[in-house]
Amino acid sequence: MIEERFLLAQERICEIKEEHGLPENFRDYFAAMAEFVMMTADTYKYVAEGKLYLASLDELKRLNHKLYEDILSENYGNSYGNPACSVAKLGEDYGKLLSALYAELRSMIPWAFEKQLDEMVIRMELFLEIYGAFLCAWEESKELPEYEDIRKTMYFFVSDYTRESFIKKLDAMLNPENDFALSIMRASDLKSPEYLYYFGEYITDNELKTWEHLKNVPEETIALMANTYTEGYRIGFEVGNKDISKKKTVNIRYCLGFERMIKRSVENFGKIGLKPTIYRAAVSLLQGKGLNRIGYYGAIPNKQYDFDHKDDQALFLDKRLLQVRLEAWQEAYETYKEQAAVFGGPAVVEVFGEAPVDLKEKKEALHLSKTQQKLAVEYMSAAGEIQNKYIKGEERSFTIIAFPTPEIGEDYPAIFDEVIKINTLDYSLYQRLQQTIIDTLDQGKYVLVKGMGDNKTNLKIMLHTLTDLQRQTNFENCVADVNIPVGEVFTSPVLTGTEGVLFVSRVYLNELEYKDISITFKDGMVTDYTCANFDTEEENKKYIRDNVLFHHETLPMGEFAIGTNTTAYVVGRKYGIEDKFPILIAEKTGPHFAVGDTCYSHAEEVRVYNPDGKEIIARDNECSIKRKEDSSKAYFNCHTDITIPYDELGEVSVVTADDEVITIIEEGRFVLPGCEELNKPLEEM
Repeated sequence: MIEERFLLAQERICEIKEEHGLPENFRDYFAAMAEFVMMTADTYKYVAEGKLYLASLDELKRLNHKLYEDILSENYGNSYGNPACSVAKLGEDYGKLLSALYAELRSMIPWAFEKQLDEMVIRMELFLEIYGAFLCAWEESKELPEYEDIRKTMYFFVSDYTRESFIKKLDAMLNPENDFALSIMRASDLKSPEYLYYFGEYITDNELKTWEHLKNVPEETIALMANTYTEGYRIGFEVGNKDISKKKTVNIRYCLGFERMIKRSVENFGKIGLKPTIYRAAVSLLQGKGLNRIGYYGAIPNKQYDFDHKDDQALFLDKRLLQVRLEAWQEAYETYKEQAAVFGGPAVVEVFGEAPVDLKEKKEALHLSKTQQKLAVEYMSAAGEIQNKYIKGEERSFTIIAFPTPEIGEDYPAIFDEVIKINTLDYSLYQRLQQTIIDTLDQGKYVLVKGMGDNKTNLKIMLHTLTDLQRQTNFENCVADVNIPVGEVFTSPVLTGTEGVLFVSRVYLNELEYKDISITFKDGMVTDYTCANFDTEEENKKYIRDNVLFHHETLPMGEFAIGTNTTAYVVGRKYGIEDKFPILIAEKTGPHFAVGDTCYSHAEEVRVYNPDGKEIIARDNECSIKRKEDSSKAYFNCHTDITIPYDELGEVSVVTADDEVITIIEEGRFVLPGCEELNKPLEEM
């Protein structure tokens, strides 16, 4: 049936380019879309017939570029994927909608490589249904169809296929037999780069040079990278007092080019009884695609394109669809409840070093209304609760490690080696130094953090009251487990009384740049925010609200931490890459503050201990504790870390119950006795 539908749709789409029954602007749009859809159909046949695996490297490069060239920055000005271009040619309403349709059709590229014909067919039929509506209306009355009728076609496409899509999404995450990516790795010796083009992702010199660098790295270095990564995952369970023996699967997430390390990591995980699931980052509205790629992925063809389409669900998001999605999520998890119970959590390999992009907020792009923003928040919260019911927070863990990509610059090989050193710093040394800091902090009732120079930070962070100093602590001694590399002590602050201004001159959060970001807290909750990215205050606030607050009216300060990895800070300065560090490393290079949930979200009841045997009692705050009455009010399902670098840091001091002030950091240097070794990298800078 699927093959027959595919052939029928293909035959009809082939005819569109020769038809002239629409006004010229719409005729051009549908002809361009028909050409693209036929290109993906040809790609499917190319893969299905095995030609992909016989092609030369040059041929693979040509095919890959052809599939993605329309949305590359040099062509984007005239692409229907660009809402501004689409609106200019097709009018405001249809320009936005048909640009979103094109973005959805582009999800057919990976389906062609995975030979998932059903996913291709439903999008081909959606395209034909919308084209047919335009053609019929114009032939009957020389008028375009009603916008609302076409919008409803998109709406019911999403509504009708949500359940099936969610089932597939969970199958990819929980079922190790769903091994498209892993089978590519296993079938290749990885000594030649052709295999990179078999995934169906966009491939650039960045991925090819990453592959080439790792190809030439000694086997012991690959082993060190993989061992650090997989051991961090295992230790995360151990430190979190969780039983890894109950788990059977681990989800590996990474960027293409690192297959040699990933292949070795799969072997390591197998030795501790875990099978990998490796799924593609979401590419479709049905999967809930967003700005962040969660899964495996290749190069990002155009970040502005992703930014322009981040709110395409504004076309259809309403209360009814929210309910459809939640019911589908519940049904999918019920179907996979046994697999969910033995799912250990994600093991993530991040990359950094890409050239920054000056993203533009376009009025022509789709944007969520205030009502839809509230619905999006409501959905995130409810979906998070469903997931935690089946994948219990108190039983799962994770790990994250990061490496640079060649795009970071000509010093890439040296930087790569430096990052390996950062990721493998002396565990026991940092554990001892950080324990000195924790013992001091545990004497306090609150902490003061102040900026210096142009940094306007002035914060008071309240700490939980310890009733037994011999057995309790507020701060976790974070070494190399879930968050690699080593280098922070963190806590969940008491919200009441926590107040002031957090300011950073320049920071990247979730791959987006923020200039002079300023966030004001009162009783631990965000009360105001701004930045200097745009010309108007309205644009600046919207940028933060959309991408840091994730449409919430406010968020709590979910975490306060002191980063101690001065080695990473110095590497950043030495090579001028501080602005390119991922938050994973950046958060270790100064004090940082998270807006959103605490680090113990959904696992507050699990008793957690430091290496010295003391229990970390600061696992809740005034928001998370609401879970005991109404869990929908306890969590925000987001957590964004914002770091103040040492060179903007004037003071970090703890104020004791006797009002004694003990300074830990002053003018970017550790002044607490016993922590002098942390200054050595800074002195050598």
